[in-house]
Amino acid sequence: MCCSPGRSSVAAVSPARLLGTMSKLVLLRERQEAAALERRRQRELQRQSRIFNARVRTIGVDKDALDTQVKERKIQEADEKARNEELANEMKQNDKIMCMLEERHKNDIRNINKAVSEFQKNLQKPETRREFDLNDPQALKKDRPARVSDDDPRCTVSGLQKFLGEDLNYNQRMKFQKEQLREWSLQQQKDLKNALADQKFADGLHDKYRIALDQKTMEQQQKEEENRRAVCAATKDFNRSQAAELAEKKKLEKYQKMKDDMNEISSLLQGDLLSENPDQAISSFGTHRVITDRWKGMNQDQLRAIRDTQQQQVLEKLRQKQEECRVDAEWDRQIIHTARRQLVLERHLQRQNWERRRALDNMNADMSQEQKLKNIYLKEEEYSNYPTDEYFAQFNTTSR
Repeated sequence: MCCSPGRSSVAAVSPARLLGTMSKLVLLRERQEAAALERRRQRELQRQSRIFNARVRTIGVDKDALDTQVKERKIQEADEKARNEELANEMKQNDKIMCMLEERHKNDIRNINKAVSEFQKNLQKPETRREFDLNDPQALKKDRPARVSDDDPRCTVSGLQKFLGEDLNYNQRMKFQKEQLREWSLQQQKDLKNALADQKFADGLHDKYRIALDQKTMEQQQKEEENRRAVCAATKDFNRSQAAELAEKKKLEKYQKMKDDMNEISSLLQGDLLSENPDQAISSFGTHRVITDRWKGMNQDQLRAIRDTQQQQVLEKLRQKQEECRVDAEWDRQIIHTARRQLVLERHLQRQNWERRRALDNMNADMSQEQKLKNIYLKEEEYSNYPTDEYFAQFNTTSR
């Protein structure tokens, strides 16, 4: 196999593409080296902090972090304790109010029951009931004959003691009825007035009790409002001081930021970036490297060196192609020679295998003939004497 010169021609490489490839390779290598250097630096700093810090080396933990956690835990416990105390005070106050309301409700129920009992005792006596005569225990003692005289009011129609048209005591009866109605009306008015007076007196006592209870509640609420107002005032003063301190801090930070910005602007205006100093693109890893974000382009000597290098690469590529063609031809010749030798070797091995198989077959035939003769001898000579019952009877006849 050979390679023609026409097929191995190399196209000219554009400078922009070569420059982009070189810049990417240089940037990638610089990033990798910078990252490795930063990792080594960080490991060294961590090792120095562990070795040179006697407290961490002897204790084995970050004591500052533990102290910070303990302090935060104490602050959290104090806040939780204050919150619990506030909730407990509020619960106590609510319990007091509930007890007062419950006591008021019990007193109201007691007063109502008392008023009902007084009303039943004074205005709903058994003697005033319509059916009291049916359940009167003194009914037999109070009973009189069915008719005492003709003007007996107890003479009803069903008793057949007095008939219609015999109303001889009409005037006296009407007068008595009117007098009775007047007495009943006066008695009811008196009872109603007494009931209203009792109700008014009970309402007055209830109103006085309620006013006293409301006064106590208002005083308690006023005390709570004063305490809350004092807490709000203290909180407002603290927030005002904190706001003033924060405003002063922001003012100082703004002044410092403005100063840093002015220094940065001055540094940029007087720096190498805007002045386009060519020395700023030289890398710290050597003069043959450049920093891409500061590089302003190549000069004519560098471009000429690149073209010369490209021409040398083209010639070197042609020489490598010719060398590859020669090596490929040599390999092809070696492969053909090896294949021929392999074919001769395979034929020799096949002949040896055939001869070995033939010798093995002859040896197997001889061994088979010997085995047959041996089997015939064993069957006819060695195994012709079979054991009888007398031979087996001689065993197990003694204890030994």
